[in-house]
Amino acid sequence: MLPFLILLFVVGYLGIALEHPIKIDKSATALLLGMLMWVAYALASVSIIPAVNPGALAAYVNDAGLAAASLHEQCLQYILNVDIVEHLGDITQTLFFLIGAMTIVELIDVHEGFTVLTDHITTRRKRTLLMVICGVTFILSAVLDNLTTTIVMLMLLRKLVFRRSERWLFAGMIIIAANTGGAWSPIGDVTTIMLWVKGNVTTQALISFVLVPSLVALIVPMLFVLPKLKGDLPPMQKQDPNKPSLTTLNERKLILILGVAGLLFVPLFKSVTHLPPFVGILLSLGVLWVFTEIFYNRKKLEQSKEHRLSRVIKRIDMSTILFFFGILMAVAVLQSTGILATAAGWLDFKVHNVYIISSLLGVMSSIVDNVPLVAAAMGMYPIEPATATGYAANFVVDGTFWEFLSYCAGVGGSILIIGSAAGVIAMGIEKIPFGWYLRKFSLIAFLGYAAGALVYVVESVFLKSYIM
Repeated sequence: MLPFLILLFVVGYLGIALEHPIKIDKSATALLLGMLMWVAYALASVSIIPAVNPGALAAYVNDAGLAAASLHEQCLQYILNVDIVEHLGDITQTLFFLIGAMTIVELIDVHEGFTVLTDHITTRRKRTLLMVICGVTFILSAVLDNLTTTIVMLMLLRKLVFRRSERWLFAGMIIIAANTGGAWSPIGDVTTIMLWVKGNVTTQALISFVLVPSLVALIVPMLFVLPKLKGDLPPMQKQDPNKPSLTTLNERKLILILGVAGLLFVPLFKSVTHLPPFVGILLSLGVLWVFTEIFYNRKKLEQSKEHRLSRVIKRIDMSTILFFFGILMAVAVLQSTGILATAAGWLDFKVHNVYIISSLLGVMSSIVDNVPLVAAAMGMYPIEPATATGYAANFVVDGTFWEFLSYCAGVGGSILIIGSAAGVIAMGIEKIPFGWYLRKFSLIAFLGYAAGALVYVVESVFLKSYIM
């Protein structure tokens, strides 16, 4: 049955990677894959669990008083009360965090909070504009997330750059800036969120050791694109000052400040209380919810014009949430059946180099989704105790493998336009062809990825040992 589970996962993985050619939403494929793998695992539990987890099964049977039950019943109850419960606990922490963060971002967006930032970008010099847009995208994606930041910046780009050929160059750099910006922040990318929520990395370590490599991975491609932009853009059309708006400038500023503060509060909350991040993000969401209720009670608008949180929450992308749920549940089966542990053992024996393993995963993330790649890596390698030495020391909290994986999985997705959510959304909004991005950006994105990776290796070998 184990070969069948591997085959099923590979087929499902291909379905996710080939979402656009086969025209089946990857969320549907991931959800179907996750549930089918649990069904197959349950049906074959008698042959898998006694061989993979005999000690855990025996302990559960003894505690649950199932000694007189059949082996099939013992294994099924073990799956229901141990495997599923444990994995759901980990998975739902990530999902609730994402739901909270996505809702806060939508709340800022629907109240035009992001225009407070974008309205200050007024330069018409092409090269200056590119550097400003890349810098803003890099910072915003660390605070929000790379998908939302890409949407905001692409919408802004349409107001600033009118020639399609030039706008595509800016859009390509937005993709790279969004992915590099999300890699060094615990809340900037889904993969860093996963690593941070599970406790593999801390905020301080990500900023200390992944920020500079991520910045290098942005600057290198930008140096190749800047010479292609010369002169100034035509003047912008002035917006009508009398255009009606539901919020004033001060109200938009207040919503933006409260939303961003709520997001930035979460890492501080986790470090002080040691509670899971989803508690902090839902606490921030609760505060914003109360604020918006009071806000609209005082404004006394028509109900149809109000953006209360109970309406805004319907705007979040639930298909994305279901995608994460499906793929994480599928990876959980690979972990429970010992497949990931076997794969980790093979990599340790054949490769035995965390830099090479993470680098390969990063390149793979440009072809297939980085969420299952990171989830699989987390399942393959448990967090080692702080006292671990030798090769195992790479897998302690804030170990080299986890930090470098955060960089590689986030930045590597820029090598191909289909390798990240930012790239896919740019394809949809700007209609950028796969082949155009491959010719214009794939090589320079890879050079940036390699340069940043080299910087991290130097940091890890020399700077870390010096600090420690």
